[in-house]
Amino acid sequence: MANHKDAAKRNRQNQKRRAHNRQYRTRMRNQIKSVRAAVESGDQAAANEQLRSAISIIQRLAGKGVLHKRQAGRRISRLQQAVNAIGQ
Repeated sequence: MANHKDAAKRNRQNQKRRAHNRQYRTRMRNQIKSVRAAVESGDQAAANEQLRSAISIIQRLAGKGVLHKRQAGRRISRLQQAVNAIGQ
């Protein structure tokens, strides 16, 4: 429990930011799952479409600081490799 007024405000801000960040991360994870599902089904066109929106979401979260930039790059790279493997 916060003993100071500024600490109580910081707790409120952290709770609000945590709720926002959880929503963002959930959207990202769901989009990644849809890319993986398209890859497993072998549908190149659907996988590319899902990948495009997943990259957009991941880069947006990295820009907001929800994800670390290197983690975002790693996620994008692995998804891209999975999609590229369909064509081979």
